[in-house]
Amino acid sequence: MSSCPDPAELPGVAGATGRYREWTPPAALQGCFGQLWRSDLPVGHSGEVAVLPDGCVDILWRDGRLYVVGPDVVAAHPQLMPGAQVLGARFQPGAARAWLGVPLGEMVGMAVELDAVLGPQARQMAARLNDVGDGDGDARQRLFAQALAGLPRSTGGRHAVAARVFGQVRAGGHDLAAISSALQVSTRSLRRLCHEQFGYGPKMLERILRLQRFLALARVRPDDGLAGLAADVGYADQSHLSREVRALAGIGAAQLCAQWRS
Repeated sequence: MSSCPDPAELPGVAGATGRYREWTPPAALQGCFGQLWRSDLPVGHSGEVAVLPDGCVDILWRDGRLYVVGPDVVAAHPQLMPGAQVLGARFQPGAARAWLGVPLGEMVGMAVELDAVLGPQARQMAARLNDVGDGDGDARQRLFAQALAGLPRSTGGRHAVAARVFGQVRAGGHDLAAISSALQVSTRSLRRLCHEQFGYGPKMLERILRLQRFLALARVRPDDGLAGLAADVGYADQSHLSREVRALAGIGAAQLCAQWRS
């Protein structure tokens, strides 16, 4: 008997299931948010969606509610209704801590309703979004950006050192000592900064962003095998890639690639 899961039983991967789009936020949001995004699931979809860790924090609207979704260390599996629309705003690296007023280490793996952070303003925003008819997703998309810009904490900038750390780790090829030296901070201070600004230490951030580099490369090089992708992304070998994908995404590298490239 084969040990490989039936592809039909695997959860759909967010960003590769249904229609997913990203766009640049309006100027009023760009100091804090890097992308706005929208996901529309197929009407025939049912069950879980696998949301892969990406080192980021999002504010999102789904099922009539607004949430702050903290950083993940493994794939999250929210249950979504067939045809569900999800709207999101992804914080710039280093911006979520100040905007939320909470160290991100306290939010790892959590989805917290936004009104627990902002109170009545968040409830009012959710009510306005819910008043838009289900058949007018474009109008809700526009209102989401406008309402987000009007929230009381929607201004402010990024933590400059945290943003640089994220950029260097995302680029790959930098170990912890090299990043500490380049930024003129101790490795201990760097670890503390990462836990506060990203929710976990630099080693976990490195693992997660390497997974994201793998996904990006797999999509732009659809004919490449896993061994070549592993080498170019920074894994020791294909076995290392397979272990990391299984640990972080919860499915095999081949199955993930097949969904991501479809």
